[in-house]
Amino acid sequence: MTGYSLLTPGSHRSAGALEDAALVGAMLQVEVAWLRALARVGAVDGDLAGQVAKVTQDWEVDMAALAAESEAAGNAVVPLVKLFQEAVGQDAARVVHRGLTSQDVVDTALVLLARDALVRMGDDLAATSRALAALAGRHRSTLMVGRTLTQHAVPITFGLKAAQWLAGVLDAVAQVDDVLGTLPVQCGGAAGTLALVGELTDEPLAAARAFADELALDWPGVPWHTNRSVITRIGSAVVSTCDALGVVAADVSTLSRPEIGELREGTVAGRGGSSTMPHKRNPVLSVLIRSVALQAPLLGAQLHLAAAQAVDERPDGAWHSEWPALVRLLEAGVTAASQAAELTAGLEVDGKRMGDRVAAAADELLSERGGGGKPADYLGSTDAFIDTVLARVPEGRAAHG
Repeated sequence: MTGYSLLTPGSHRSAGALEDAALVGAMLQVEVAWLRALARVGAVDGDLAGQVAKVTQDWEVDMAALAAESEAAGNAVVPLVKLFQEAVGQDAARVVHRGLTSQDVVDTALVLLARDALVRMGDDLAATSRALAALAGRHRSTLMVGRTLTQHAVPITFGLKAAQWLAGVLDAVAQVDDVLGTLPVQCGGAAGTLALVGELTDEPLAAARAFADELALDWPGVPWHTNRSVITRIGSAVVSTCDALGVVAADVSTLSRPEIGELREGTVAGRGGSSTMPHKRNPVLSVLIRSVALQAPLLGAQLHLAAAQAVDERPDGAWHSEWPALVRLLEAGVTAASQAAELTAGLEVDGKRMGDRVAAAADELLSERGGGGKPADYLGSTDAFIDTVLARVPEGRAAHG
């Protein structure tokens, strides 16, 4: 976690996946996978690799010592490897981390954390999609005022509004799934040449492929120490998700205003109250999702800024600046997706309030056609648009490994 969980309400929803302990666990998983990969190509003894893997099952890392020594090395891998080598014994210590560099371990570990976060996001987005599809179908004929530039426009239905929300969420799901399908290991050694691996085995590329296989990731064919498109693609998928959910949250919070009152968040005991005004029922989930949607683009921009400054064969500072931005972005995405699934599942729609407002504003809503007729007869291709979006909703979502 980022250390200020009280200032990021809802961050408990992402607890476990992005804490320091999870990062250390992922880095150890990378180290073990690398040894197993070397064993598969005959570069190290398989029993030795198994011995190292067994140590990780019960080994408790001294997190305070690790944190204290990370500054001296510039990253946590150097002290972690030192502590790990002490834990596995002299024979195994000689092969632990052999052929890798710190960036290989950190990048691959962050990819593993990102995969877990994206899977969680994808599952919650799928739940949100189902809830929005149900709303779109149930309210395809529920008239409401269409608004453009904050003013009354022409009549629409709430079903169409829900379908538009759904279209954005489905686009986000597609991006998340696309990234999940192409996540790679990082494997290049000191300067992206695998030179030392070539000393350990005649098949360094086979070792890299085996490494990827051990972690159920892709081997991209070349190290990406200074080609940071992997990280920016992850970031873009999360930012796009937050964009889509931000639209839903902004609409819900606006339409929940007492003077409008067309939507309400579901009632949950103890949620939405005020410290001083007992009458209030604040749209808390919408507020928090909006907060994430306002933060995410700048976090994504930081990843692109770092990518543009990834100089030499391994970057000096630009790479380091990715870490807090990426972790915070993943935390924000997981949290917002979880909140959105709950928000849309419990959303209360006041169709009567919507209909009464349409009736009162009928002259304005029909002014485009020159007046006359009924708002229900001036909906254009609303039904066709709803059907088009609903047709995109998959019957089920395949689980990711």
